[in-house]
Amino acid sequence: MNPATGTIVHQIDDFDLGEFLPVAATFGTDRYGFVVTPNVDHLIRYSDDATFRDYYGAAAYVLMDSRFAARILRLVKGVRLPVCTGSGLSAALFAKVIAPDDEIVLIGGSAEQAHTLARQYGLRALRHHNPPMGFIHDAAAVEACLEFVERWSPFRFCFLAVGCPQQEMLAYALGTRGVGRGLALCVGASLNFLTGAERRAPEWMQRANIEWLYRLLQDPQRLGKRYLLRGPRFFSQLWRWNFVVRKTASD
Repeated sequence: MNPATGTIVHQIDDFDLGEFLPVAATFGTDRYGFVVTPNVDHLIRYSDDATFRDYYGAAAYVLMDSRFAARILRLVKGVRLPVCTGSGLSAALFAKVIAPDDEIVLIGGSAEQAHTLARQYGLRALRHHNPPMGFIHDAAAVEACLEFVERWSPFRFCFLAVGCPQQEMLAYALGTRGVGRGLALCVGASLNFLTGAERRAPEWMQRANIEWLYRLLQDPQRLGKRYLLRGPRFFSQLWRWNFVVRKTASD
């Protein structure tokens, strides 16, 4: 953030799904890195919260999750942002990259969802931990999460599916502790789609950039505040935002 002008700089890596998939596949287990996938809500949080900006600043990869945001930013600010959604990335990793004996860590989701993933993809080394509701405010529960991930390090992938900003905080803390090795991904509700716990919008709604509307109609009580009250702040914040497409080396 530029204190003099109030400008917020968002750095987005220059990968769509097809380009990032081989990067994730070859990341390896000799180092640690994490992926964040900003949507409209995350962009607003990034403006409001300096700590959240620190989390994003430490991420190895920042991948634009929102087709809606990318379309608006192209129209209003003339910037073309590649899109690699967290749900699309998660689905592709399980279907095309993860092998049955790969060490996979899952934080969040129910035991039933973990069993569904293991059965669906033939996974023999899926390690699952579901922290209690509100764990982010309980230092012992946070520590239990971090220790669980580190216990199963090195992992090929660690899916952090506990919502924003909890998952980003965990990813950041794992990096600062320096024990974990492998690629962590902050993927929110993505695994709900994979396991059938939540239905994803039809393809035509995704292409029309209104997947958010489908999700709102499916769960208005939970998502109404996010999409109808908080979401419109996206438009009032646009003047403060500069977007930089980061030409990240694909390692």
